[in-house]
Amino acid sequence: MSNIIRLKIDVTKIDKSRLFRGKKGVYLDAVLIPLRQPSDFGDTHIITQDVSKEEREQGIKGAILGNGREIVTTVREVAAKASKEAQADTWNEDEETEDIPF
Repeated sequence: MSNIIRLKIDVTKIDKSRLFRGKKGVYLDAVLIPLRQPSDFGDTHIITQDVSKEEREQGIKGAILGNGREIVTTVREVAAKASKEAQADTWNEDEETEDIPF
């Protein structure tokens, strides 16, 4: 299974001149950039409008359109929780057993 990244995009920030028509609709090139650390709101990515190579070389950056949050699939969460519980339940032979009556 794979993780899902849920996005929120402020469409009012899209530079409409960068929209282009394709065979099946109108498109916008965008970039999903992972953050080094999650934001205070739990966001793990930002979404920016893509710019051309020439614009990048000139230092022009695309507008920040929104953010994204990586969502771990339920199966993975369950497996991770089970693994943690299994590690916590392991018996250590070196632990004292004086309070055991047999």
